[in-house]
Amino acid sequence: MRRVIKKADSEILKQELKYIQGNSANNKKIANILSVEQKKFCAYTDECLTRTDAEDIDHFNPTLKGTVNDNYENWFLVKHLWNKEKSAKWEKFQPVLHPTASDFEDRIIYDNGDYFANSNEDIEAKNLIRLLKLDDAALADERKRYVARKSEEIKAFGDDAKTFFSTLLNANPCQVSFPRAIKEHFGVNILED
Repeated sequence: MRRVIKKADSEILKQELKYIQGNSANNKKIANILSVEQKKFCAYTDECLTRTDAEDIDHFNPTLKGTVNDNYENWFLVKHLWNKEKSAKWEKFQPVLHPTASDFEDRIIYDNGDYFANSNEDIEAKNLIRLLKLDDAALADERKRYVARKSEEIKAFGDDAKTFFSTLLNANPCQVSFPRAIKEHFGVNILED
């Protein structure tokens, strides 16, 4: 996972959109904007959100859902499974680091497919890792295998990493996942505009 940047000029803010429970047309509009802003990546798993994925607008702090304080800063487009599993554990993992925290990537360290808190005393970071299952063994293994596959493909194609990922994004964006792993392993920020 990487820090999620919320845009000051988001269409959600410009259009003053509000999440309305049961209003699928309104909420689909919010989901579409979040998808564009997140460049089609799940805010939590960092995997590409494909047409076949069940995706949700997650209200990061579920206690705000349906209140006047539920807003753009609390909404993230995520894979359904991660949203479903997170919602039942919110109270258990407090206090928690917010995904938009400016020091997020200093506090949640990525190391060869795994995430961990930079400090054992950082309860918020440790709680976020557990809340969102960033330390899920199967997902960590998938990140490791993904990086290994892309390393082999880069060698086979003879491109530098930046050219390789740029070509892949242009040809088939959903062949690209794990932007933070790509940045850490290959030194390529695929999220730059």
